[in-house]
Amino acid sequence: MKLLENEYIELKSIVNDDICKEIIAFANSKGGALYVGVNDDGTALGLDNIDQVILQINNKVKDNIKPDLTMFISYETEVYDDVHILKINIQKGTERPYYLAAKGLKPSGVYVRNGTSCDPATDSNIRKMIKESDGDVFENNRSLEQNLTFQSTTNQFKKHGLSLNRNNMQTLGIVSKDGVYSNLGFILSDQNTSTIKAAVFNGLDKNNFQDRCEFSGSIFQQMDEAYSYLNLCNKTSATFEGLYRIDRKSYPDEAIRECLLNCIIHREYSYSASTLISVYDDRMEFVTLGGLAEGIEKDDLMLGVSVCRNQKLASIFYRLTLIEAYGTGLLKIMDVYNGHDIKPQIEISSNAFKITLPNLNYHQVQLDNIENDNNYNNCVMDYLNIYGVASRNDIENTLGVSQATANRVLRKMVNDNLIRQEGRGKTTCYKKKN
Repeated sequence: MKLLENEYIELKSIVNDDICKEIIAFANSKGGALYVGVNDDGTALGLDNIDQVILQINNKVKDNIKPDLTMFISYETEVYDDVHILKINIQKGTERPYYLAAKGLKPSGVYVRNGTSCDPATDSNIRKMIKESDGDVFENNRSLEQNLTFQSTTNQFKKHGLSLNRNNMQTLGIVSKDGVYSNLGFILSDQNTSTIKAAVFNGLDKNNFQDRCEFSGSIFQQMDEAYSYLNLCNKTSATFEGLYRIDRKSYPDEAIRECLLNCIIHREYSYSASTLISVYDDRMEFVTLGGLAEGIEKDDLMLGVSVCRNQKLASIFYRLTLIEAYGTGLLKIMDVYNGHDIKPQIEISSNAFKITLPNLNYHQVQLDNIENDNNYNNCVMDYLNIYGVASRNDIENTLGVSQATANRVLRKMVNDNLIRQEGRGKTTCYKKKN
């Protein structure tokens, strides 16, 4: 019976550079057999020194294919048309995708079997194979990008008296025993493509945009730069108690810090969209991609229960003393608002997590305005109890405020049905409600 190429059989007359692509394609697909010493038309040419050919192919596989595929390959010598040919049996590998070491985990390095052809795999096929081999945990999966540098992460380790080398990279899960970087390594690398976007708005909504900034690179670089930016947004308000000036920031520093760390550690990095931070006059919002881990409810968070999406990433932050223990961040955020009438708010959807920090100084001003308005109202009512009628100028002088403030107080009292307005223009006056 004549040999013919099909989905499971490939014919090669000699050993050439393409043989590694063919072996990779079988290992990434359903397995198959590669015959050496046979023309494409099935004509057997034979091989003179099969042992030497086996050694040549074995060396090519070891040197050019990652991960190690040798355990899934076996060799047989067969006699066909009175000549000796080599049959290479390739099983479907368990650490797919296999790829050319010189090309990496990209279509130019990963091949699959399509009928009788060997074709580059698509990006989606590569991701699917990685997920099937490595599991569903994104940080454990092999990174598609392998040309990585770690300047920012190395500097962060140095700040804490630690070194970052190949050995502890493997211990931390940044790189595998075969020297392949994981997605955890990609997140920590200077080539990381996930970003944090921050925007500042005038007012209480997004209608009046003021400033924005995007932070990229290693998540440690993003962490430092984003915190510095938010610190600039954290305005200080001064009050006086007797002779002493008291400065108070709009947001507790620890609350901003914990919210930012929460965004970094608990983010679902398989999503391409950015982490979003929005600063308004009355609040600061942090929106993180990825909802709660399965089995966890919102109420569980406030009890300190935590199922970390990125456990190895959290372990690194713990080692660097950036976090103290899992599940304490939200409790800290709530604790620093103790003694205040307003509290941080948490909103959760299936794919996002949002923490809103109220601006303490803004809300204090609102409370002060309410208190002042109540005092103003009482003064206006006292004046009307004595004189029965008042002009705007009378109220301005009585309260010791500006014309604009007097108009605001009187207008509000009329709207609240506390007093009534009579006349127009210069004859306008105010009286108690009957």
